[in-house]
Amino acid sequence: MSETPVDAEEVEHVAELARVDLAAEEVDAFTSQFAEILEYFEALDEVPEVESEDELVNVMRTDDVEASLDQEAALRNAEETEDGFFKGPRVS
Repeated sequence: MSETPVDAEEVEHVAELARVDLAAEEVDAFTSQFAEILEYFEALDEVPEVESEDELVNVMRTDDVEASLDQEAALRNAEETEDGFFKGPRVS
């Protein structure tokens, strides 16, 4: 097994999947960068879990029935209507 969790072969494989051409210097740079990123994830694994209670608050307003436009008023500014409905352009 290699010393680092990521080797150049894995970086080249990921680059191939992403359809990215990398120079040898870029492969070396990404290899070390990926290893650093994985170290950060390992550090996150060491953070203890904390029990917390959900503090959810209903931020939704209640539904209140209010007067709305009648059909004639709603269709008044429509360019085209048909049988009491808005008429739009054909899609296909």
